[in-house]
Amino acid sequence: MRPKRDSGRGVYGISVAADLAGSAPQNLRLYEARGLLSPARSDGGTRRYSDDDLDKIREIGRLLQDGLNLAGIAAVLSLQATNQALRVELEHALQNAKHRGISHNE
Repeated sequence: MRPKRDSGRGVYGISVAADLAGSAPQNLRLYEARGLLSPARSDGGTRRYSDDDLDKIREIGRLLQDGLNLAGIAAVLSLQATNQALRVELEHALQNAKHRGISHNE
C-alpha cells in the first residue's frame, strides 16, 4: 500500500501541471501573476504545483467557462476561502460547546 500523498505538497512542474489540469503553462503563469495561484518553489526557483493547486486551476477553468473574468474569479476564490475558514471556525466552536455540554439548539 502506498503512503498517502500530501495534497498540498508541490510535486509537478509547470508543463505537467498544465497538462493534468487541462490548461496551458502560460495560463498558470498568468494566474500566478494575478494572485490566483501561489505554487511552491524549488530551491532553484522552479514552480512546483500540488494536487490542491491542480484543483484550483480546474476551478479557475470552470469559472472562466461560466463567463467570469480573472478579477471576478479572484473575488469568488476569496469568498470561498473565507467561507471555508468560517465553517472550520464554526465546527471548532460547536465541538467546544459539545465538550462543555452546551447544545447548539439552546
